[in-house]
Amino acid sequence: MSEVNLFGIEVGKDADDPDGYHTSYARVGPLVGGQQLGLSVYQLPPGQSICPYHYENAEEEWLVVLTGRPTLRTPDGEQELGPWDCAFFPTGEAGAHKVTNRTGEAVRVCIWSNRLPVATSVYPDSEKVGAWPPGKLFRLADAVDYWDGEL
Repeated sequence: MSEVNLFGIEVGKDADDPDGYHTSYARVGPLVGGQQLGLSVYQLPPGQSICPYHYENAEEEWLVVLTGRPTLRTPDGEQELGPWDCAFFPTGEAGAHKVTNRTGEAVRVCIWSNRLPVATSVYPDSEKVGAWPPGKLFRLADAVDYWDGEL
């Protein structure tokens, strides 16, 4: 059995993340041998978010607050969460969410989900859709007819 302490795990950030999204993280699944479920730990400095407001089309996600008081935005509005609060994000529009630290202290949360080899996410605020793979984002307004370019 592999184990990792979610409070003590070392996190790192992507150097190219823009201001507002300077969040450090660790992918726990690979560390413990997980293949069908993904778990990530995120540490949010004050004023930072994990990612833009979005929803998944095929993956359910769960959020558990480990430390601090993040603000959770969902289709129902915003609410502040506290340590050990848990939220569930179903697939589709009802599961849209964004996690932001609006406090003066660091926040640590974990998010876990089922893992799929192909996934899509929708970003309602910017009207984009992302597809992984290939890891590309597209504007929803650029949609074409199913037969476009085929006939």
